[in-house]
Amino acid sequence: MTKITFANSNNSNVEMSAVINLPEGFEEGAKYPAIVVSHPGGGVKEQTAGTYAAELAKQGFVTIAYDASYQGESGGSLRQLENPYIRTEDVSAVIDHLTTLEYVDTDRIGAMGICAGAGYTANAAINDHRIKAVGTVSAVNIGAMFRNGWDNDVADADALPFLEAGAAARTADARALATGGDLAQIPMAPLKEEDAPNEELRQAWEYYHTQRAQCATAPGYGLARSLTQLISYDAYNFAEAFLTQPLQIVAGSVAGSKWMSDDLYARAASGDKKFHVVEGANHMDLYDGATFVDEAVSVLAPFFQEKLGA
Repeated sequence: MTKITFANSNNSNVEMSAVINLPEGFEEGAKYPAIVVSHPGGGVKEQTAGTYAAELAKQGFVTIAYDASYQGESGGSLRQLENPYIRTEDVSAVIDHLTTLEYVDTDRIGAMGICAGAGYTANAAINDHRIKAVGTVSAVNIGAMFRNGWDNDVADADALPFLEAGAAARTADARALATGGDLAQIPMAPLKEEDAPNEELRQAWEYYHTQRAQCATAPGYGLARSLTQLISYDAYNFAEAFLTQPLQIVAGSVAGSKWMSDDLYARAASGDKKFHVVEGANHMDLYDGATFVDEAVSVLAPFFQEKLGA
């Protein structure tokens, strides 16, 4: 495992921070398949993305877990911006970097993500067919989540106030940037235990804000201005036409977010798609629950080995 930095090919002013893992028995001069691993909204590479990257490297892959632009140890301002279009492009920027590494086989690159990182991965694969195989864990289409709620119980039209709130935040931010004030924020997961509406999201608070997995570079909030992009974003846009790569979906049987994995499976054009349900697991269990993560890796590793070769 090596921490690296590189310029984001979409914005050379942003230096990306990542951790790259080499497979066991790595040999100089050989070429290896590679997997890009994208973190959840509000997360960083040291958390669940790093866990999956490390485990998949043991199975013969070069893996890279990175911090999104404007987040974690990656550069860029405004800090904690969660622009879904930029996050999608970050996946391709990481692939751009991988193609410069002599030990990466550029015809054998896969991508996976967890939570919103899975949605961004799917969107990147729709646009960037250098991605030859796609894996998702506890997938979240972040636009649908912000529009329709965690339990898919809010109509699209009823999300209009969030668009208006995002626009108001941008106006307030413009003034704050001129005067040195604070920018408007939104929680990416409950910031306090008492804010959680159910046990699953209480575990999200616990994951990000207790010793379970808290990280100094993951404060747990995003910028409210991001709502102007998030509300209208569809991570699966044109999946019916262009998400043709092999697809392996993993979701927990009792995850409140499972409907977004169901939607991805239904919409993906791929003729080679599979859905593995982890019985008894909720959304957060697949972040760091050892038994559940092991099961997910036991599905993802052979999938990527078959589709990419390792």
